[in-house]
Amino acid sequence: MRYWWVNQNQTYRHEVQGGYLWSPKTKSNGGLNPFYEFMREVSPGDIIFSFCDTKIPAIGIALSNAHEAPKPLEFGRVGPNWDLIGWRVDVRFLVLRNQIRPVEHMGRLRPYLPRRYAPLRESGAGQQSIYLTEVSELFATQLVDLIGTEARGITQTWNASESSENVALVGQAQWEEHQIEELKSDRRIGETERQAIVLARRGQGLFRARVAMIERRCRVTGATNPEYLRASHTKPWRDASNDERLDGENGFLLTPDVDLLFDRGFISFENSGKVLISPVADLTSMEKMGISPQLLANVGTFSEGQRRYLDFHRDSVFLEAKVRRPT
Repeated sequence: MRYWWVNQNQTYRHEVQGGYLWSPKTKSNGGLNPFYEFMREVSPGDIIFSFCDTKIPAIGIALSNAHEAPKPLEFGRVGPNWDLIGWRVDVRFLVLRNQIRPVEHMGRLRPYLPRRYAPLRESGAGQQSIYLTEVSELFATQLVDLIGTEARGITQTWNASESSENVALVGQAQWEEHQIEELKSDRRIGETERQAIVLARRGQGLFRARVAMIERRCRVTGATNPEYLRASHTKPWRDASNDERLDGENGFLLTPDVDLLFDRGFISFENSGKVLISPVADLTSMEKMGISPQLLANVGTFSEGQRRYLDFHRDSVFLEAKVRRPT
């Protein structure tokens, strides 16, 4: 279990009532933002302290890892911003009766502020530039003691296994359905190509055939029976252009469990073939799937096109923050 602090002055009502956290992936200029990057490392069962209007009005429990989703409907004036895709974490929030003001307790909290990415200034004022940041267990313990019974009940009785193992990836399905509707209305694309692009969404048809011309086995397990293999996009269908959606170099043939891990960003591959494992991956569950450390050493070489798509996967799908963790 890890502990997080989220500043929600502008989004508190939407996120707490809606049961989620949402952030863009990058700054408006495309630059890296550590407080968006930390979204990648939230895991089911993590505790999230909500900070709004100088108080901690709610505590949340993460129900999912981060997943891609459009900017929420309620954030905009017209509807979901299909062009602004960010990270979403599903959260169960409890609004507190005892809503403490950290500024009134800085003598107790100050010694436990992290040296980097602290959620509060030493004066107790909130850091407005921060969205999500990690806090230590010692800092979290102080907050729980100050809030009292409600907070202790949440943090001591919660079991991560209580979270749904099949949390719907809210927003993702709607985003893809929106893209399919756009495809249907795009008369620049012939009917045959349109159907091939839609089938590629599920790793079928022309896309699968093209992947199979390059890949003969699952890169991780070595399985070769095509009945047991799925064609998995490296740059996800939802993020890809129509040409990329059908490009055989933009995919691998993977067994279903490996496909799930790769698609959700729990594993990725370096260009050298080294397997990368996300810090939020459940290693025990992976072992029970039969995906042992021996299988995760090196999966072989890649073509230039495959390496290009893997660059995207590591940057935009793999669940690991590209910044040093706070201490």
